[in-house]
Amino acid sequence: MIRSILSAALGALALLGAGAADAADKVVVGYQTDALPSSVAIANGAFDKATGVEIDFRRFNSGAEIFAAIASGDVQVGYVGSSPFAAATSRGLDVEAFYLASISGVDEALVVRNGSGVNALADLKGKKLAAAPVSTDHYQLLALIKSLGLSEKDVQVFAIPQPDIVAGYNRGDLDGGFVWDPALTELKKTGKVLVTSKDVAEKGAPTFSAWVAAGGFAKAHPDFLKAFAAVIARYQASFVSDPAKWGPDSDNARTLAKLLGGTPADQASALKNLNLLPLPVQASDAWLGGGEKSGIAKILKETAVFLKEQKKITDVLPSYAAFVTPDAVVAAEKGSGS
Repeated sequence: MIRSILSAALGALALLGAGAADAADKVVVGYQTDALPSSVAIANGAFDKATGVEIDFRRFNSGAEIFAAIASGDVQVGYVGSSPFAAATSRGLDVEAFYLASISGVDEALVVRNGSGVNALADLKGKKLAAAPVSTDHYQLLALIKSLGLSEKDVQVFAIPQPDIVAGYNRGDLDGGFVWDPALTELKKTGKVLVTSKDVAEKGAPTFSAWVAAGGFAKAHPDFLKAFAAVIARYQASFVSDPAKWGPDSDNARTLAKLLGGTPADQASALKNLNLLPLPVQASDAWLGGGEKSGIAKILKETAVFLKEQKKITDVLPSYAAFVTPDAVVAAEKGSGS
């Protein structure tokens, strides 16, 4: 359904996206339930204050949903994972990644249920596993299965939203799920982590999550993106330099719990799982910089190739460099004096 919505909306993107960008008195930003330091800025209004723009933050269940909303013109900026990013751009969506939120770490993982009979990777054959549709986790789960010499015929893979994964897992209908928080914390209560996103990256399938903007909006309002990126950078720096302010009893953890769900302790624990990169590293050729040399562009293409092999998309573009820009991160780095 999301693929149909996205495809149908692409033809109208130029007109709708341009209208949203020209207005600029109000911007719609899509976010997800991932625990990020910058999510505190969603709750306390720091983004609105820094950009001087009224921002309507809307919560989505997946990156695929956010891309569908960007394609329809309903959302101008969003937080997404690399797999739906590769799928959307391969289908013709004009977007730009302007801030790298995190890279493959332990904040996403395959959790297997106690009593499922899965104690090692060799036990996955014949099991029922799930991940959110066209999500980075879905990509990682398929890549993991392929690395084991198995196919979706050997392992039953269900592409369903995270709330349904949690429900199916708790009922015993699923043996495991590749998920992110808060589902990750929930599944771990009655299961164990078998593989993390970092493990899958080391097997040759690296992933990332990023903030992206509709292409027309990015070109019309670079100052908005630079101010937005500076806020993300400020909260990330606070988390890295002063972890005590982000512990289970902190105001920041309580704010995240109120916004995203779960307990302050859950949010504080989830933050520790992030694999964050300093601004200079983000701006380097290894990630956002370098044009054709961009690490993100390479990951997008590698992901697209895999998704085509899995028949999730039909085309792979010659290059994905046009969907990556270091400008906002470079500006944030200069502003922070780092």
